Amino acid sequence: MEGYLLDWANLLLRWAHVITAIAWVGSSFYFVFLDASLTRPTDPELLGKGVDGELWAVHGGGFYNPQKYLLAPKALPPHLHWFYWESYSTWLTGFGLFTVLYLFNAGTFLVDKSVHDWAPATAVGVALGFLAAFWLVYDGLCRAFGQRPGGDRIVAAGSLLLVVLTAWLACRWFAGRAAFLLTGAAIATAMSANVFFWIIPGQRKVVAQMRAGLPVEAVHGQRGKQRSVHNTYFTLPVLVAMLSNHYGWLTQGAHNWLVLVVLMAAGALVRHFFVARHAARRLGRRPPWAAAAAGCVLLLALVVGLAPAPPAASAAATVAPPGVAEVRAVIAQRCVMCHNEQLQNKGVALQTEALVRQHAQAIYQQAVVLRQMPLNNATGITDDERALIRRWFEAGAP
Repeated sequence: MEGYLLDWANLLLRWAHVITAIAWVGSSFYFVFLDASLTRPTDPELLGKGVDGELWAVHGGGFYNPQKYLLAPKALPPHLHWFYWESYSTWLTGFGLFTVLYLFNAGTFLVDKSVHDWAPATAVGVALGFLAAFWLVYDGLCRAFGQRPGGDRIVAAGSLLLVVLTAWLACRWFAGRAAFLLTGAAIATAMSANVFFWIIPGQRKVVAQMRAGLPVEAVHGQRGKQRSVHNTYFTLPVLVAMLSNHYGWLTQGAHNWLVLVVLMAAGALVRHFFVARHAARRLGRRPPWAAAAAGCVLLLALVVGLAPAPPAASAAATVAPPGVAEVRAVIAQRCVMCHNEQLQNKGVALQTEALVRQHAQAIYQQAVVLRQMPLNNATGITDDERALIRRWFEAGAP
């Protein structure tokens, strides 16, 4: 019953996490587009009110005219909408999902003894430390260099090195799947912390200064804008880190940290293309296709580099497809201890020939295509055994 309830918690938290993430990413992408697409108004009335940029758009059968004030309007409206719960809800549901799936099952999901043999409680502590350490180092970079001339480049370079180091350490200490997730979670924690510690407090200070009749300090808007830009570049790397951990052929290789870094770099380059494209269109310039092309080249390099070696033609012609008895021998040694009559993980039992045939598609998908099972390869299945299952299934599971 406990496993059943945890599965429900997993599903509901995952669902809520995706919903809130869509809301957060959607609003973030929209405002980045809006900032890059604003044009200086020509209407003297708007200029007199302090409007620095405006945009006309059509959507859903109506016309919209958003306007942005350089620092702040001369007077605040009675109702002011704040964008922050999208961020907070995404982090809270994500951390809840991480707790239910990984922290409660650290010995299974966080620890891979072939990578690093340590106690589950230690792995939990280090995993939580990853989230805090990434934020503290990244925030320190922004504090030290963010407001200096040319500081944005230093922060960008430092953040890149920090992401690479985080991915490398995570893949050296944790199971591959957990390492990918932890790297994405560390970056996502920094994104939400940017909102919590800098963007929203800065906006609150501006509002308080306006209501007190004091001059508005521009630094709050500048810092908020800087952290917001960082967040938009982090978005696609985080998403690909979260999604890629479902594919064992990405997470279990000897150089999995490098695979993750290249994936995230491709995402950042593609995101840069879209960010710069909006501004280029407004200014009548060509979109930065080189950035998009570089991102695609990185992805293509991974596709080629991770491609499995084709079987030798002579071997394929002489080796007969294995029978179910051979496959059952592998299943009995590698899988049945978690998939049997008493312990049917995910509702799958494999202790009989009939059950092996019944779940042939799932066995092939999980053990061969995705390489997700056995989890963290805890039972030490070999590549030859995976190849045997592949030949059996592709021959029609005889």
